[in-house]
Amino acid sequence: MALVVLDAGHGGQNPGAVYQGRQEKEDALALTLAVGDILRQNGVDVFFTREEDIYESPYQKAAEGNAVGADYFVSIHRNASPYPNQYSGVETLVYDQYGQAAQLAGRINERLERIGFLNLGVNERKNLVVLNRTRMPAVLIEAGFLNTDKDNALFDLRFQDIAQAIADGILQTVRGQELDS
Repeated sequence: MALVVLDAGHGGQNPGAVYQGRQEKEDALALTLAVGDILRQNGVDVFFTREEDIYESPYQKAAEGNAVGADYFVSIHRNASPYPNQYSGVETLVYDQYGQAAQLAGRINERLERIGFLNLGVNERKNLVVLNRTRMPAVLIEAGFLNTDKDNALFDLRFQDIAQAIADGILQTVRGQELDS
């Protein structure tokens, strides 16, 4: 079975986005651990870049993924906009729009859309270290906007469903087959 690196965005002294006391690093870690549990229950080997509130640079995280010989690298974040409640939805970032990473990103977004998120698409971001320094297909999931009340309500209400949706997208890619979902 495949080895998947799960990267909880930010951590330690780097909270990521912050909104009304809510910190991206905490949401990202909780969601990453939940996704990892589901993957492990389904026979997938998982390597976490962090399992507690510590900070590692994106370069360190990419190097760890390369060092363990991962088949996929999945970084989990929450998005933020310049103004509260300005935008809503999920997007998944990839180095380029072609290949396994883009397929994985599309599968994840489709499943998150079924839960109720607006699907903002799969978008190229060539400047992100965890996407351009990894030697395996890599995606960065923006699981809703941290500073949008609607997205936070959905994140909290359907947390386990969100974790399952991300895991199902990964499992479909790893197994190369359609999952009943």
